[in-house]
Amino acid sequence: MADRTAGEAQSCIPTRQSEGLTIVDRRTIVRREGRTIWVNRLQGDCPGLRPLNTLIVEAHGSQYCRGDLVRGLDPGTTIPGAACPLQDWVPYRANPG
Repeated sequence: MADRTAGEAQSCIPTRQSEGLTIVDRRTIVRREGRTIWVNRLQGDCPGLRPLNTLIVEAHGSQYCRGDLVRGLDPGTTIPGAACPLQDWVPYRANPG
């Protein structure tokens, strides 16, 4: 993120089929959108979130919003981990140059 500048936090971002969410670690989820990376830092560790897990999002409507629940699903299992609420989304935009 060293070559990016943080923008103003947003409570919601639109969902897009072609631009999915990615688990970075137990408390960080990102979505890449062109030159912008949207980062959601959860309030604390979410036990089921690991980089290779499938991310399950319980979104209400056509946006991913603060308070929507996320869960991780370990490969080869059918029962997802604990649900954790999303926080605000912070955009990090590539610096020109």
